[in-house]
Amino acid sequence: MSVLVTREGSVTLIGIDRPERRNAVDGPTAAALADAFRAFDADDAATAAVLYGTGGTFCSGADLKALGTPDGNRAAADGDGPMGPTRLRLTKPVVAAVSGHAVAGGLELAAWADLRVADETAVFGVYCRRWGVPLIDGGTVRLPRLIGQSHAMDMILTGRSVEADEALRIGLANRVVPAGQAVPAAVALAASLAAFPQVCLREDRASVLDQWGLPEVDALAQEWRHGERSLSADAYAGAAAFAAGSGRHGAPA
Repeated sequence: MSVLVTREGSVTLIGIDRPERRNAVDGPTAAALADAFRAFDADDAATAAVLYGTGGTFCSGADLKALGTPDGNRAAADGDGPMGPTRLRLTKPVVAAVSGHAVAGGLELAAWADLRVADETAVFGVYCRRWGVPLIDGGTVRLPRLIGQSHAMDMILTGRSVEADEALRIGLANRVVPAGQAVPAAVALAASLAAFPQVCLREDRASVLDQWGLPEVDALAQEWRHGERSLSADAYAGAAAFAAGSGRHGAPA
């Protein structure tokens, strides 16, 4: 199996397991990743997922050796992306745990996640620049939205390496942890999200994703629609708990 799926409490861990290929993703691996994330999103007991790579590498991109073979990545405008889940719009958050290289399509997988926890060995880069392989798994869309057009254009045009400290500075990484600690730190972060009222968390997340490209007045109206669902599901009970003395001075609710 090239994709590992395990559980720690309410957190689903999905791992790319092709260390002999530096976790390059071929067609069957891409399909397995997409299926694993669809199953996660449909699992009512799962609150968040962690995407990682085994053997000290997150993902080195598409498996170029598989191109032109039956195991090559699918390349079509519809359906799943060449790297698998990159066209999926999930209802629950995903945290990428990045050790070693997250480059080319691997960078696009990391950018697809909601949050990125990188360890000190992490290296991000558009390494496919050297081979004329385009970014077609959301890299030209999500990277500018994450780090701004100037930083994104620098990475995309030059294909240079961006190490963990710079990734944190420009907003590509949300956390940097000691070497070897990306997965446990990402699992801890994902598990902490389970402590919050889930309807509100997911509706606020959806509003953030939905607002891109909308005029402000339309984005605010859409925010209200998401918020209405949270008000009826979570907010009144939460306010009552606060009024009764819970959660003061930043303590857990």
